[in-house]
Amino acid sequence: MKKWFLVGISLLLILAVAGCSKGKSVSSDGKQIVTMWVHVSDDSEEGKVYKKRVDDFNKKYESKNVKAKIEFIPRSGNGGGYEDKVNAALTTDTLPDVITLDGPNTAAYAKSGIIAPLDDYVKDQDDLLPSIKQQGTYKDKLYAIGASESSVGIYYNKKMLQDAGVDLNTLPTVDNPWTWDQFMALCKTLKEKYNKPAIDMQLQSKDEMLTYALTPFVWSAGGEILSKDGTKAEGVFNKKPSVEAMTFIQTMLKEGYTTRTPVKQAFETEKYPMKFSGVWTVTDMETNFQKVDYGVMPYPVSPKTKELVSPSGSWQFAMTQKSENKEWSAKLVDWMTNKDSNLELSRTIAALPVRYSSEKVLTKEFSDQMNVFMKQLKESGHARPVTPAYPQVTRAFQQTIDDISFYDQNKNIKKVLDTRATEMQAAIDKANR
Repeated sequence: MKKWFLVGISLLLILAVAGCSKGKSVSSDGKQIVTMWVHVSDDSEEGKVYKKRVDDFNKKYESKNVKAKIEFIPRSGNGGGYEDKVNAALTTDTLPDVITLDGPNTAAYAKSGIIAPLDDYVKDQDDLLPSIKQQGTYKDKLYAIGASESSVGIYYNKKMLQDAGVDLNTLPTVDNPWTWDQFMALCKTLKEKYNKPAIDMQLQSKDEMLTYALTPFVWSAGGEILSKDGTKAEGVFNKKPSVEAMTFIQTMLKEGYTTRTPVKQAFETEKYPMKFSGVWTVTDMETNFQKVDYGVMPYPVSPKTKELVSPSGSWQFAMTQKSENKEWSAKLVDWMTNKDSNLELSRTIAALPVRYSSEKVLTKEFSDQMNVFMKQLKESGHARPVTPAYPQVTRAFQQTIDDISFYDQNKNIKKVLDTRATEMQAAIDKANR
């Protein structure tokens, strides 16, 4: 999520020729080929799962006049590679039948005519978690389905907390989360004990992690980033709940409970007692830091609302508008996100499931840490804003966090929010023209 693929209104012009049919691709044995691009490498664990699932698809439908073909186009460290290939394909009308895309880009891809609705083809939508349907829906139509889900929580070092006099039995749960004030009291205890930041909140990232992980504080306070229809940022993002959420984050910095310049892997190497991170860190801990005895806490909540809200979303599969074989393209999307695919991917890369049916199986297999993430997601998962202007909206949000991090220069948080809300609004208005 390092570099955002900017999909704008100009793509409508690029796609004006997309209606020109090129005919269906045919394999050497005369079968219709359904092509698919994915954003990972073929030797990654995720890529291996996708390759196997495509092979299984072809075996299942061997008697049919169809064959799926997968192409791996890894994203580079800064997010390029895959996005560059998709961008180039737009200009030459050479998109495949199925693509992967990051969740927040759904609205931009849908509005620009890159992807097509799935509702006429995918019928078991009731099995999808609400957060997945929210992420993949634009103007009441389902355009994409997540391959996996994700979440963020607070990793804590059990021994370091105990050595600071914290009774682990009193820590918050999804059913009984702590307020921001209670969480800061814990941070104060840990800072005083270790004379170091209590938690790495990854504020140095300056990328999508900031939006993904920190928007739940605004939602917990009763605020929104955009209006429900996605058309307004001014008078929405810069309202009192956002001020309260940003004040909490700024206070964490001012009190030294967190930092903009954390020690690298400070939690993993037992220098900081806590870390704010996603479910993917479970794999890293279990693979590379097995000696660390750790647990996971849910998000702290606004003292006023007491409402637990957590982030959700990941990469999805979608059918392109260009596809000349939409029935089988949609069937492949459904196949890559069905219960069996979901189970295999979750077991391989410690990802959260996207379906109730797979969740029932995996909760019996997950570690305690994974089940905290799963329960939090299921009960409080919230997708990021749905808008064609998302790349600009998320950038403005990230800049908001960067602004308030310099708390000596930006004591007036409302003024910061006013400025960034205006930027968001300009982008939204332009995208909706």
